[in-house]
Amino acid sequence: MDRLSGELAWLTLLAALWGGSFLFMRVAAPVFGPLPLIALRVGLAACLLLPLLWRRGLWPLWRDNWRPVAAVGVFLTAFPFSLIAWAQLSLPAGMASVLNATTPLMTALWAWPLAGERLAVPRAAGLGLGLAGVLVLLAGHGARFNIHSGLPALAMLGATASYGWAGHMARRWLPGMPPLATAGGGLFSAALLMLPLAWWTWPAGPAPLKAWLVVLLLAAFCTALAYLIYYRLINRLGATRASAVTYLVPVFGVLWGRFSWGSASAAPCCWARR
Repeated sequence: MDRLSGELAWLTLLAALWGGSFLFMRVAAPVFGPLPLIALRVGLAACLLLPLLWRRGLWPLWRDNWRPVAAVGVFLTAFPFSLIAWAQLSLPAGMASVLNATTPLMTALWAWPLAGERLAVPRAAGLGLGLAGVLVLLAGHGARFNIHSGLPALAMLGATASYGWAGHMARRWLPGMPPLATAGGGLFSAALLMLPLAWWTWPAGPAPLKAWLVVLLLAAFCTALAYLIYYRLINRLGATRASAVTYLVPVFGVLWGRFSWGSASAAPCCWARR
């Protein structure tokens, strides 16, 4: 019982952190542009974790497993983050967090071909109930999908499919890997991939101080700390159970969305191709 309550506490904390990330990205994506924002997010998070990785003596472990760590890191951070940041140029933060709650469904769909887990009736019923909750929340947001909102919604689903695949790969390729090594190495690999893309699309003008503060919070808490927790949960609970955290994320996404940093839609879109 104590272990269960402990895991629930970690899941709740992770949901709160990731729920806030949608508000932060909704504010910062129009200012920096999707690709520079994600490069900053994963790069700054890596800078926070790599010194800890060095101090704990985990560099040799990362070096020996750098390929799977890089693959998992890219498809668990850089790729889905970029899709979400692009989607949030037009989707409200609350709606994006609700669409993100399809991650457990995507993870369960990957479970059979990747992990050999059959979708038992109770689990299928639970996932169906969760999906119904997602649809209800979308209806509550007054979601009306057309060509303008449909493509961002598909981008969000592509991101959750990437999360599901990478979660299983982390469990298969990196069993027992310390969360610090997986998170730090994965974020560093993602930052290297994003660097040239960010340079190519870097904003034409300077970003305001508020936007930089948002990026720092996004990197430190919603990425570095959050992924330490998430990899820990994958190791302890498995990818499918750990992904259930995204059912809690919309609660915090909608809650944090009530707090205004100023109108997110009014943020200047100053990014352009170099």
